This record gives sequence, C-alpha cells and structure tokens, in this order.
Amino acid sequence: MSRLFLLSIFIILMNLLSGCKNLESKATQEPAKTGCIGKNANFSIEFFKANNQGKKFDKGINHVIILNPQSAKLDFKVNVGLAHKLYAKDNQGKLRKEYVPKQFREIITDANSQLNGQKPIAAINADYIGTDNKPQGLNISRGFEYSGAFKTKRSSFGISGGNPQDRKATIQAGRRSNEILNYNLVGGNGRFYRGGKFKDICPDLGEFACKQATNRSLAAITDKGYVILLVNDAKANSNIEFSANNQELLPDEFDNVLEGIARNNCLGNIQEGILFDGGMSPGLYYNNKIYVENAGPIGSVFLIYKK
Repeated sequence: MSRLFLLSIFIILMNLLSGCKNLESKATQEPAKTGCIGKNANFSIEFFKANNQGKKFDKGINHVIILNPQSAKLDFKVNVGLAHKLYAKDNQGKLRKEYVPKQFREIITDANSQLNGQKPIAAINADYIGTDNKPQGLNISRGFEYSGAFKTKRSSFGISGGNPQDRKATIQAGRRSNEILNYNLVGGNGRFYRGGKFKDICPDLGEFACKQATNRSLAAITDKGYVILLVNDAKANSNIEFSANNQELLPDEFDNVLEGIARNNCLGNIQEGILFDGGMSPGLYYNNKIYVENAGPIGSVFLIYKK
C-alpha cells in the first residue's frame, strides 16, 4: 500500500474517533440539562438537603423545598392556632379569632390544616406568636385575615389566588395593592433581599437572633418566579455531617446558600428574601415526614398541597 493511502485511512479513523468522543461528551452532558429544575416546564415541587453553598448533600444541614407557584398540580393555604374551625364566624357574622398556642406538629395536622379533605404535602413555619397567643404579622388564609399588631410594619410572604398559571409569589410589607395577591400570606421579619439586592441583617436582628438563636427558617423568590423554602437545623443531629460548608447559617451567608441553590437548579436570580420565626420555632415537613421540629409555639404555617 502507498503511504498516501495509509495516511487517508488514518485520518478517517481519527475523525470517527473524534465524532464518538463528541457524542459521548454530549450524552454525559444531557442528563444535567434535563435534570435542571428550572428548565422543566412541568416542574411543581421538590425536596432535598443542601450544604451552605447550596449544593445537594444527603447529610446537609439545610432542608430545602423548591416549588413553582404556577403549577396546576399545587395548591396553597395558611393555618394559624385556633380553638375552632378556620374561617368560622360568630352570630354577628364576624370572623372568630380565639387563638391558642400550637406547635408545628399540631398546626400541620389539625383539622384546619386540610384543604378539601386533603392533608398537606409540605409545610414550613412562618409567623411569630405573641404572649397573647396571637400571630404578630400579616396572615391571610384563602382570603380570611388572621393578623397581629405588626401587620403593616413587618414583611410577609405569600402566593396569590387566581388561575394557577397566573399565580405569583410576593414578599413585601403590608397588604398588596392588587387584592388577588393577598389570598395566602404569612407574616415574617428580617427582609434580607429586596429588589435583587442582598443585605446582611445581623445588626438589625441583634446579638441573640443573629448569633445564638441560629435555627433558621426563611423563604426566597427568584426573578423566574420560583420559591425556595429553607430551614437550617443547627441542632445536633446524627443525620447531619458538620463541616465548614455545612454548619449553622449566619445572616451574612444567606446569599451564598440561596444563590447556590438557584444557580444549581436553574431557578434564576434571587429577588426577594425573608426570615420567618427562628430559634425555638422552625419546622419543615415534606411528604409525610417532619424533617425539622422545634418545641416553641408558632404564629402560622404555610401549607402546600398536591392536587
């Protein structure tokens, strides 16, 4: 055989091998694309654990729920601690508000926690509770208000009513100007993202809430409309593997974990973020399991249902 012929054969083989490598490379990349939550048009809700960089980790200290408010597979409701049925009215037609202290486990399993006879698939603690057992912030459950003295001053988190495809998550202080946005709201405090800008709110919280009562419960919204609910469980737990990137979450680290979660799951950029009641209050429930539960009574919970 001539050298020219052998060279031609060699070039053809090299091109074939190069093509195979490219195909193999595309094949290994493809699952990452299809598995990215934010690129899945049918995505509704997912739970996972993450470290403080927002990376999924089976022994992570952060318990995370990501949801799409516009999913037709989901519905929402707010529950508060009451001695009677939610939405019950007295003989004068006024909403009854006989508050009683309830812990996370009680408030997510009582009769008022059901929606159309269905139990929630997920829940997170929200508002503070006063010494009078009343919620302190703005709490509205499917249009019925159960609010406290700070309802106009503290920020709240909520998901609007209306058709699923039109639902919107919001975080702001006081009632929203568009009434449909006030359908399901829960009080909170400590707004650490506003209009996409992050703020370390440690000085606002004070020494105890910033550095000692470090069990955290928070919510964030991205510019694509996705919601991130997160509870950082700083208590000793055999299922948690503590390390420099997997430990109690201080306020100056809120952006690291949330932006990591958003980036790793193609959720867009964080726009708004809010702290719920921390310390003795955080609780998170998903798919028949309570992952975090503390001993203190709470003002309200945000409940999620699968249709």
